[in-house]
Amino acid sequence: MIITQPTLQNIPQMCEILKPEVERGVILERPLDIMANLIRSYHIAWEEEEALNSQQKLTLENKSLEDLKNPIMLGFCALHIHALDLAEIRSLIVVPFAQRRGVASALIKDCLREGKILGISEVLVLTYKRVLFEKLGFSEISKEKIPNQKIWADCILCKHFPLCDEIALIKKI
Repeated sequence: MIITQPTLQNIPQMCEILKPEVERGVILERPLDIMANLIRSYHIAWEEEEALNSQQKLTLENKSLEDLKNPIMLGFCALHIHALDLAEIRSLIVVPFAQRRGVASALIKDCLREGKILGISEVLVLTYKRVLFEKLGFSEISKEKIPNQKIWADCILCKHFPLCDEIALIKKI
């Protein structure tokens, strides 16, 4: 498995992967132009089609996308910057056939690595996957601690607002 920054040409495939979760109300829908505008914040996990047939946990390799013969998009997420010291991991999704194989953890770790390089000191997430994030060192916080710009820019667009049942977690990096 490798993790890359996407190109604009990846957006239609990303939207297809998101579609079922958007319909379920688990992930906010982002219009194509917004995704294009935020393309630099995304991280995509890829693997060769042949490697997916084994049921082993996938490992990160030091390859480029061009090295993969038949690259399959496994999932993606975004690291969104809120302030000089705060970022958020959002839109984390892994295709069903690649779940429970380390893809989500690898994507989260890649976002944390980037956040550290940028000088971010804390990374926030709103999620239904508490255990996944706790395994990676995130701790639950009260939703009242979430910055107002997050609530009014993103949360207000959610069909569950204001009765959010996601869990807020944060990690110092």
